[in-house]
Amino acid sequence: MAELHLYDVLRRPVITEKSTALVDEQNKYVFEVASNANKIQIKEAVEEIFELEGQVLKVNTMVMPAKRGRRGRNWYIRSRQWKKAIVTVEDGATIELFNV
Repeated sequence: MAELHLYDVLRRPVITEKSTALVDEQNKYVFEVASNANKIQIKEAVEEIFELEGQVLKVNTMVMPAKRGRRGRNWYIRSRQWKKAIVTVEDGATIELFNV
């Protein structure tokens, strides 16, 4: 398996109503990550990029399936499959990107 660079692991933050509620209530941040990244790489990337040394408690990952649509008899893919990571940080630790 090819080694991922630190900045290739995290693709983008996922900012939705549900992810914003997770930040406010449970100190959990949601990211789209590379499909071949594992939990250890995700944890190291978040700690390094956002300067949270030792403050990441847990990383949960899931693969979000592609969404399909129909036009007449034909099926097509509306959005591709992607991997989501929910990162739990300690109380008091924040990621400034989400406080916009």
